[in-house]
Amino acid sequence: MQLDLLTRQSVPSRLLGEPGPSPQQLREMLIVASRVPDHGSVVPWRFLRVAPASRAPLGELLVERAQARNPEIDAVGLRKERLRFSHAPEVIVVVGCYQQDHRIPLIEQQHTSACVCFSLLQAAQACGFAAQWLTGWAAYDESVQRYLGLQSHETIVGFVHIGSAKEVLPERPRPALDSLLQEFSV
Repeated sequence: MQLDLLTRQSVPSRLLGEPGPSPQQLREMLIVASRVPDHGSVVPWRFLRVAPASRAPLGELLVERAQARNPEIDAVGLRKERLRFSHAPEVIVVVGCYQQDHRIPLIEQQHTSACVCFSLLQAAQACGFAAQWLTGWAAYDESVQRYLGLQSHETIVGFVHIGSAKEVLPERPRPALDSLLQEFSV
């Protein structure tokens, strides 16, 4: 893996295309993504790979749900929902598997699963790919969650789209470290 995290940036999923990672590269990325801080070794996440053949039916479900949520949605909005998962060669759903009555607080379990998403972005970058972590309404929609086979104690932490950038994006403004760093002393 190459490591140049100073230039890491998210690439919009609609701008991701082939080539995508090989099965071995994807496996390595998921192993790297799993090396996150996990207080109590709870492992409050799992991965769900959206197979290419499943993306069109998932898109149709999104169209159906989008119309139910907003009967005024136009053709452009419906097309966006239909194609939401069709651009990147790989789409990984990071599923939060939280244990409500565990000695490790729920918020720490949530932090761990969020770290998995970000770690997957970094692993994709290190392997020479681009990626984007998305949520949006579909991540919180119960019908989408059921369709993807989530259990009642699970939630979608993110959809991570991975592929190759179709174009070079300009760097966006980043906060200056000096404006973020304070020193505490007594």
